[in-house]
Amino acid sequence: MTRDVRLLNTGSLLELSRRLRAAGGENIRQSMHRRVRRAAEPLRDDLKDTIRGLDIRGQGRSTRPGGPSPNSRPLRETIADAIRISVRTGSSPGATVWIDKGRMPPDLKNVPAQLNQGRLRHPVFGNRRRWVNQYASPPWWDTTVRNHRQRMESEVARVLDDVRRRLE
Repeated sequence: MTRDVRLLNTGSLLELSRRLRAAGGENIRQSMHRRVRRAAEPLRDDLKDTIRGLDIRGQGRSTRPGGPSPNSRPLRETIADAIRISVRTGSSPGATVWIDKGRMPPDLKNVPAQLNQGRLRHPVFGNRRRWVNQYASPPWWDTTVRNHRQRMESEVARVLDDVRRRLE
């Protein structure tokens, strides 16, 4: 998904990363890495919960009764399992919450972005001559990120202040 979330304050993080290398504070670096990850974990967990509970509706009434999915991959759970956190403390420090397309089946790689836009268009049981639309409450990703942004930014700022104080 192109809409990944990055916890970056490039100037502060780069300057702090340089000072950590100069001080040789591996313990401090590990602590910063762990605390930045902890700041992003509630967002990752909330994104997983949001996609698992996302209401996806069909396009109007169907004359056929519904039933269990013919495939063994539950869509919402597959997307939730692909949500990841990446934390870096090297030359490009920060944290990223993203959907790992490598963990998605090839035919579902673009589905999270489509659901975030509110409409999923797909063939009926693989029949490429018959297509349907399904609708979701947009934008599930953007709304969840917006709700967490302020908390994450203040938490990362607090981590940076603590590390700065330890280096002084």
